Amino acid sequence: MPVEITWWGHATCTVEDSGTRVLTDPLFARRLAHLRRRGGPPPPPRAAVADVVLVSHLHADHLHVPSLARLEPGTRLLVPRGAPRAVGGLRRLRHLRLTEVAPGESVKLDELNVRVVRAAHDGRRLPFGPHRAPALGYVVEGEARTYFAGDTGLFDSMAEEVGEVDVALLPVGGWGPHLGEGHLDPERAARALAGLAPRTAVPVHYGTYWPIGMDAVRPHEFHTPGDEFVRRAARWAPGVAVHRLGQGESIRPEVAR
Repeated sequence: MPVEITWWGHATCTVEDSGTRVLTDPLFARRLAHLRRRGGPPPPPRAAVADVVLVSHLHADHLHVPSLARLEPGTRLLVPRGAPRAVGGLRRLRHLRLTEVAPGESVKLDELNVRVVRAAHDGRRLPFGPHRAPALGYVVEGEARTYFAGDTGLFDSMAEEVGEVDVALLPVGGWGPHLGEGHLDPERAARALAGLAPRTAVPVHYGTYWPIGMDAVRPHEFHTPGDEFVRRAARWAPGVAVHRLGQGESIRPEVAR
């Protein structure tokens, strides 16, 4: 069965591998606080169908309780260790099978193995949550090895900690005109790609949400990160096939046998 990857916008992707549907950081809202979805309509209902869901960190655009509430009963949910203490809404999602994880751990899921890796990002529930939890990335290992970076900055040991992968889902933008520490912009993401050296890469976490009333403020920061990553990846990692997907589009990446 071929591996298939679908991007639904922001950091939300479906990875279908070995008969298992893996969903990352589900966010199905038209509006989130001061953010409005500008990159097309929310994903269709089938996007919420998954066997396992991976949550990378506690920020509300990655751990979105109303979106998690749409998951089918019995769906497995992996969250950073300490997340239920920090986010009370998680404790009310009793229809889900919740597992807390931390970097260095692995979870076996049918024919898949999910490795939990570190991300360089603020793990608090903002704006000023008192409880911390680690920010995570995940490597889904089945027919392919797919790295979902979550939200992260570039750090020296990234390639070593992530290990060999076939596909990298890398954040290249955000939801505002400025990206600070703990994020990858197109240049840093391309440099990360050079170290990871997968066969295939897909840029995510851009071109979806934007602050209300800021449409005229540096609009290129909303529209261009995907194309800019493609250009910079061609310089830093010319051997990697980069696919800039439209929201709802899928690819079947080449996998080493």
